[in-house]
Parts: sequence; structure tokens; C-alpha cells
Amino acid sequence: MTATTGARRRTLAAWRRRGYRQLTGAWMFTNLADSVLFLMVAVWVKELSDSDVAAALVFAAFGLAAVSAPFLGQLADRVSRKRLLVIANAAMVPVVLALLAVDSVDLLWLVYAVLFLYGCAGYLTAAAQSGVIRDLLPDDELAAGNGLLSTIDQAFRLGAPLVGTALYVLVGPVAVILVTAVAFLAAAVLLSRLDIVESDPAPRSGGYRREIVAGVAHLSRTSPLGRLTVTIAIAFAATGLLNVAVFPIMEQGLGVAPAMLGVFVAVQGGGAVVGGAISAVVISRVGERAAVGLGLVVLALGTAALLTSSIPLVIAAMLFIGASVPVLIVAYVTLRQRLTPPGLQGRVGAASNLAFNLPQTVATLGGAALLGLIDYRWLIAVTAAVVLVSSIGAWVRGRAPRPEL
Repeated sequence: MTATTGARRRTLAAWRRRGYRQLTGAWMFTNLADSVLFLMVAVWVKELSDSDVAAALVFAAFGLAAVSAPFLGQLADRVSRKRLLVIANAAMVPVVLALLAVDSVDLLWLVYAVLFLYGCAGYLTAAAQSGVIRDLLPDDELAAGNGLLSTIDQAFRLGAPLVGTALYVLVGPVAVILVTAVAFLAAAVLLSRLDIVESDPAPRSGGYRREIVAGVAHLSRTSPLGRLTVTIAIAFAATGLLNVAVFPIMEQGLGVAPAMLGVFVAVQGGGAVVGGAISAVVISRVGERAAVGLGLVVLALGTAALLTSSIPLVIAAMLFIGASVPVLIVAYVTLRQRLTPPGLQGRVGAASNLAFNLPQTVATLGGAALLGLIDYRWLIAVTAAVVLVSSIGAWVRGRAPRPEL
């Protein structure tokens, strides 16, 4: 049996499980809710305030939610994850509908508050969903199941923001807000019917502070999870510099208008859909650890290609960059779920999300400060070099994994 045939068989096996099909349906609605509103709000705030700073604070408010991840991961490990997902999605309905009250710059604080809670809900549901997937699927179906869900993620991230922005232009913010609220409500209803036998929460193992850091502790003592977490965190931090270099790449490197960003984002999104679809096959062929390393190498090479002034080559680079990230993330998440006890899934998932997202945000801010002082190509070169060097951590063999049971 080839790796491709085996991956397809395991995907079908996961799909035959009623609980997984139900989760996939809810996953589509939560992805719609997560994706359709975000970009529209930034455009809306820009038009309300005529301020680039005010619009940028939309992303800051969303990113600030990362500080809540350890606490939300602890919550996900202490209660029924199914019930928590239902409550979290249902609670977002009135939160999102609060945006209907915003009609002037005086109420921008409400927009930022909603975006912060919006981001917190994302971390909470991600922590809970990690445990739900682990309870729904056996080890040999995890990669295929995660790969399919990643494909759905990337497909919605490709199309939903454009739909949200188009709705805003054609109809106004009210339509986008209502679509988002309905999507959260539909997800809550579907999740309330989820057919799952949940694992019991782990017994308490000390004070609250020790409980909060249990996810980090598990990652650090479980090989190769700790090493891979640091490897990916370093690589993703470096890619934060690319967020700063995007417009110089287009205007100075390629000589095209900033509007071409839509084309590049679409190409990268298409690559991400492909990456999610092939991730289970790659993992079947080389294993999770090597798949992380392979994804990082492709990411580094794609980043280096951005140094050229060839539009076709840069478009090809965006395609490969888009495909590389889902492969390495699905591989990492599958390994993490497999080597983590059920009662720690939420905290370990939250710890890894924090490790990946917070350094990237800090690097973006640092890159913005440097952009006026150095040529943007140095940012690209440093990113490619750091990602390539960090990939070594995925290829180095450590001691055999011994997760806490």
C-alpha cells in the first residue's frame, strides 16, 4: 500500500466517524465566523476614523488576546470540552452583535473590546478542539483528520475575508456582523449534537500556578515536542519580518502597485489549501518530525526567492510558502496530540499557540522599527536564513519520546 493510498484510507476512516463529521460541519461555520469579520473591521475602522493608527489597533486588540491563552487552556482541561465549545460559540453571538451599536469614532473602544474577546474565543476553542479531536480519532487517523480540517481552515481564510469585505462594500457592516453572528450560532447548535465520549479531566496536580504552566512543562520534558516547539517558534518569529517587507517587495522589488497584494495573498492561500490536502500523505511517507523539517526548508527557500525581481518567480514562491506552513503545522499538531495525555490537551495546545504567535508579533514590531534604517532585502535574507537554520532542530534526533501518562 502506498503512502497516498494509506492516507486516503485513513481520511475515509476518520470521515466515517459520526462525531468527526459533526465536528467538521461545525468547523466550517466557526471558520466562516473567524474569517469573515476580521479584515472588514479594519477597513470599517479606517473609514470611521480616517486614521491608520486606529485601523492598526484592530490587529493589536486581536493579537493581545494571546496573553489569555494559558488561562483558557487551563479552562479547557477542567470542564467538558463539548459543553465549553457550545458555550463559547453561543456567547460570541451577543458579543459580535454589540458591533451594531458602533456608529462613530466615539465607540471605537467597543470595536477593540469585541476584537479582543473575538481573539480570546479563538484561543479557547482551539484549546478545546485539540482535546475533542484527540477523543474522536485514534492515533493512526489523527494526521488525516487534522489534514482535512487544515484544508478547510485554509480554504476559508482564502475566501471568507474577501466575501466579508465585498459584503461591506456592497451592503455595509451590518450584513457582515449578522453573517458572523449566525455562523457562531450555527456552530453552537451543531456542536451541541456532537457524538463524543469525552476523556475525564486530569486530576489536579498542585496549585493554580502549577496548573497554568503544566502545558509548558509537558512540552519541555517530552521529546521531541519541546525541541520542535522551539524550532517552529524561532522560524515563525523570523517570518514576522515578512509582514513588514510586503509592500517594499511589491513597490521596490517588483515595481507593481500595492493592489497586487490581493493576487499574492490569493496565490499563497491556494498553496495553503494544497498544503493542507497533502499533509497526511507527507506525514505518512516521512513521519511527523521530518515533515516539520521539510516544511521549514520549503518555507526558507520560498522566502529566499522573494529577493528576486521576477514576478513569476515571486508568485511561485508565494505558492510554496503557502503550502509549507500547513504541512509543518499539521505534522506538529498530530505529534503533539499523540504524545499528550487527554487531560493536558488544552494547556499544551494553548502553550504552543502562544509560543508561535507572540514572538511573531514582537518580530513584526521590531521589523517595523528597522525598516526605515536598513534595506528591506536584509529582512527577507535574515528571515530565510533563520528559518533554514531553525529547521536543523527538526532533523536532530533526541531521546525517545516519553510523554506523561
